[in-house]
Amino acid sequence: MKNVLFVCSQNKLRSPTAEQVFAGRPDIEVSSAGTNNDAENPLSQEQVEWADIIFVMERAHRAKVQKKYRSSLRNKRLICLGIPDDYAFMDPALIELLEAKVPQFL
Repeated sequence: MKNVLFVCSQNKLRSPTAEQVFAGRPDIEVSSAGTNNDAENPLSQEQVEWADIIFVMERAHRAKVQKKYRSSLRNKRLICLGIPDDYAFMDPALIELLEAKVPQFL
C-alpha cells in the first residue's frame, strides 16, 4: 500500500478534490495539505514523512516543499502536476485533469 499526499496552496480546492477522487482506490492511502501557513490543513513534517508519493499542483509548491522538508524527501517521489489555481472544488474539468495525470505515477 502506498501513501499518497496531494498538496496545493490553501488545501481548499485542488488537493482536497484530488484526495476525494483517489480515496476509493484500494491500493493507496490518500491525504492532502496546503503549503500556506493559513491553509485548511497546513503541510507538516509528519505528513511528508508519511507519504511515499507527494503530488504538488504547481512548481511553486514543489519549491516550498523542497526548501522546508529537504531532509525528509529522501526516497520519496515529488511530482509536479502543473495544475493552476483555476478550478472549484470537485470541478469536473479538474477531476478530468487529475484522472489524466495522476494514475501513471501510481
